[in-house]
Amino acid sequence: MSPQILQKYSLFGGMMEEQIETILPFMHEEHFTSGEVIITEGKANDRIYFLIEGQVTVSRKDVFLVRFCEGEEFGEVEVLDVMPAVATIKALTDVSAMSISNRALREIYKMDVKIFSLMIMNLARDLSRRLRRMDEKLDVSTPIFF
Repeated sequence: MSPQILQKYSLFGGMMEEQIETILPFMHEEHFTSGEVIITEGKANDRIYFLIEGQVTVSRKDVFLVRFCEGEEFGEVEVLDVMPAVATIKALTDVSAMSISNRALREIYKMDVKIFSLMIMNLARDLSRRLRRMDEKLDVSTPIFF
């Protein structure tokens, strides 16, 4: 995967080609077949996946929530909060993805705090956008009690 291609995706926003080249050795290319479960709700997950090709579905308690496509990432929630997976991620089509483990993120942090910070900021922005979209889907006329 070339840095030029990765630069156009939000996870790598603001990164120079040289910075992406620095983290490429920490990333692994992975392939999943249509119907294959990638992450299982309630199980440990120690990696962030970035979709290069294909689509995945996200479900919780067997209820479909959303579909992710090329350029989107998943698995970041468990990597950031180190808890079991909150949802099941399943390949809707054949999928090609790049993954980066929690251990690799720690190595990037030790090697270059600036690159690490850019990645975490980009993840935070993507999570904020995702939360905003989910909030917009809520029916505001229905009261929510905590």
